[in-house]
Amino acid sequence: MNMINPIHKEVSRAAVLDEAHIGDIHGALGTIRHHDHGPRKGLWARWKTLVAILGPGLIVMVGDNDAGAFGTYTQAGQNYGTTLLWTLMLLIPVLYVNQEMVVRLGAVTGVGHARLIFERFGKFWGAFSVIDLFLLNALTLVTEFIGVSLALRYLGLPQFWGVLASALIVMLAVSTGNFRRFERFAIFLVFGSLLLVPIVLMVHPPVDQIATDFLVPKLPKDSNLSEVMLLIIAIVGTTVAPWQLFFQQSYLIDKRITPRFIHYERWDLCLGIALVVLGAVAMMGFSAAIFAGRPEFGNYTDALGTAAGLEIYAGRLPAVLFALALLDASIVGAAAVSLSTAYAIGDVFSLKHSLHRKPSDAKGFYG
Repeated sequence: MNMINPIHKEVSRAAVLDEAHIGDIHGALGTIRHHDHGPRKGLWARWKTLVAILGPGLIVMVGDNDAGAFGTYTQAGQNYGTTLLWTLMLLIPVLYVNQEMVVRLGAVTGVGHARLIFERFGKFWGAFSVIDLFLLNALTLVTEFIGVSLALRYLGLPQFWGVLASALIVMLAVSTGNFRRFERFAIFLVFGSLLLVPIVLMVHPPVDQIATDFLVPKLPKDSNLSEVMLLIIAIVGTTVAPWQLFFQQSYLIDKRITPRFIHYERWDLCLGIALVVLGAVAMMGFSAAIFAGRPEFGNYTDALGTAAGLEIYAGRLPAVLFALALLDASIVGAAAVSLSTAYAIGDVFSLKHSLHRKPSDAKGFYG
């Protein structure tokens, strides 16, 4: 469905609920002026524009590889090897269709996903969606801090104070009143997810087997079908989550991305999807490799058990990198999930809701 037509060409979006959503784009890696309507001619000009736009797609996708995802992907690898990798391949178009849809909806309308549900489907379904989002996000936040606790426990750091410090870091990062400052923090955490790559290089999982299982759907042999189906459902649930729709649409609006930059935002989204799939394949791959043929195979406990197994069978360094990646993923997940809730509530109740605003100027949003 094409939602862009001539009447939307760089006009002031009347539906915008917060005037802070209109102005210069101050991305983590570049700036685009609000009145810069010049054509992007040449590779260098397009590259600079893309770099400035990067953010919403990367953060929402890498934020989805959170503590829950770490548990689900490593469980799949430890219990069934790489035989369920094909589920990730099938989820790639689902991720793109869902998130590209909210990119267009946000850029064209200037309001968040929750607001559009209220406007199109009425108060009942609007309230249902926001209450459902609030409850699911609250449960998701619990898993994020469980992930923080497990990572700190493996690293030998105090869990109680570490969890409090992590929560404080998240709150401080989103409460500076400076959009660019938050996005730089989030992009730093996005690159932190790449800690999973050297683990793969150290463990040396069978690349041919990974490629085959990624492309060819099949079920594990001699396994309990109901348990396998529940794990497949878990993989789908942790890879495609409702908060992603609400977060990316509102965050894109907060970044002040307009219809003329949708093409660049699609590339941002594609890079994010590539990172989330890379991380998921890496976790399934090295979990399958280190536990194959060993007593722990088929007996998954939690992410802490994965770290312990990495240390026993691959060495201390990959285990530490895994714990750091888990900590990183839990923090970026907590930030994105909590922001999606705040954005939705701000949209529904017409509150000031922008990372461009100081906490004193948007108390409801930051509260």
